Amino acid sequence: MCVGIPMQILSVDGIAAQASDGREEATIDLSLTGPVPVGDWVLTFLGAAREVISEDEARKILAALEGLRSLMQGGDLGDAFADLEQTSPTLPPHLQAAMKNGKSVA
Repeated sequence: MCVGIPMQILSVDGIAAQASDGREEATIDLSLTGPVPVGDWVLTFLGAAREVISEDEARKILAALEGLRSLMQGGDLGDAFADLEQTSPTLPPHLQAAMKNGKSVA
C-alpha cells in the first residue's frame, strides 16, 4: 500500500524540489504537478508530488498519520481524526439519488 505524505516546498530547482513534512526533508519530483511555489503543500507518493493541496488538508493528513504512528507504538489516536468525528458518513451523489427514488440494492 502506498501512503501519501504531505510536504511543504522549501526550494525549487527545475522539476526537483526540497520539501519537508515537519519531521524530515526530501528531494521530490515535480514532473506531475508542474511548478509549485515555495511554501505551498503537495501530496507526495514515493518521492513524487502528485497533487497540490491546501495547508489545512496537509495538516489534517499529517495529524492522521501522527495518530496512526502513535497507535502503532502503543499509544492512542488522540484527536488525529477529530475532523471526521464531527461528520456522519454520506453516500456518493449517485447512491443518494437512487435512495431518493426508492431504489435499493438487494
